[in-house]
Order: sequence, then C-alpha cells, then structure tokens
Amino acid sequence: MVLGRLAHYTFDAVLVSAFLAGVKRSTGLTPSIRSDSFSESRNLKRWIENYLWVGETIMDQSVALMSSSGYFERKR
Repeated sequence: MVLGRLAHYTFDAVLVSAFLAGVKRSTGLTPSIRSDSFSESRNLKRWIENYLWVGETIMDQSVALMSSSGYFERKR
C-alpha cells in the first residue's frame, strides 16, 4: 500500500508541476524564486527549479504526442 500511495503522490506532484508549466506558457507568470529568499538553502532553490523543469518537460512531451495524434487538432 505504501508503494501505491507514493506513486499517487508522485503523479499528483508531476500534475501540479505540469499545470504550473502551462500557466507559464499561457500567461508568462512564474513562481518568484528570489536569491535572497533562499540564500541559506541553495539546495531548496535547485530542487524547486528541477521540479518546475519536470513540469515543462512533461508539457512539451504531451504537446508533441497530441500533435502527432489524429485525435487532436490545433485551433487558433
């Protein structure tokens, strides 16, 4: 059961990260990660940047997959 719960939380975290990537792409809004806020913890800043990178990667791969699929079409 612990492994299932861990998988569920991991999926949720990736989903939130992908959502934040979509917000960034649509609006340009990004979380404010200032150096002075995380001056004592550079590891935390690096972890947050990596977390957001995962969301952007998932978003890019999802868009590429949907673009090549016949089930989706681009409308502007």
